[in-house]
Amino acid sequence: MTVDGASARGAQAAGDAGASLFYRDGQGSLQVASLDPRASVTIGRGSGADIRLSWDDRVSRIHAELVRMGEQWAVVDDGLSRNGTFLNGERVNGRRMLHDGDTLLVGATSFNYRDGRGRTSQLTRVGSDVVTVSSLSATQRQVLVALCRPYKDESAYATPASNTQIATELFLSVDAVKTHLRTLFQKFQVEDLPQNRKRTKLVERAFALGVVNRREL
Repeated sequence: MTVDGASARGAQAAGDAGASLFYRDGQGSLQVASLDPRASVTIGRGSGADIRLSWDDRVSRIHAELVRMGEQWAVVDDGLSRNGTFLNGERVNGRRMLHDGDTLLVGATSFNYRDGRGRTSQLTRVGSDVVTVSSLSATQRQVLVALCRPYKDESAYATPASNTQIATELFLSVDAVKTHLRTLFQKFQVEDLPQNRKRTKLVERAFALGVVNRREL
């Protein structure tokens, strides 16, 4: 397996050829990792990992593994990694099948999984709904970062910032903060959760999708 820099057009062409992962390295350059024809691929910070994320201090030495299952791939995290592995905003416990367009978060590094052989119109539509930094306005992202700020030190007792705290930090009115949060609840598809869970789930998904990075808090 080779891992190298790729332009957006080259990355798309690689994805059309088979299963691949696309991600940004420590310098922000786009990389493509072709999975075929391997039987398994490890992701980690250690020198023995097939995809090595040496710059990401949130990644364990061997963090997660991708395994081939017939013509499909699955991500495996059996709880050995300290910070976990997230698939489309949900923590992986054990094994989860991958589908074209899925977003995988390992440490602070976000991967886009593409498999040109298995695309369907439904999967493409789901993939396009994944929230990215570019899909948020500048103010929406500022509100989201402020909401997540209490989690900077990963305290087990951290809770999302209050509307008043966010308003004070960003020099916004509380009503403006509420309006932006309602939009964020919709974008991250947590608007139907009970009121006491929305804010926490929004924080979880923001970290899981790589939209907010703890290093910027």
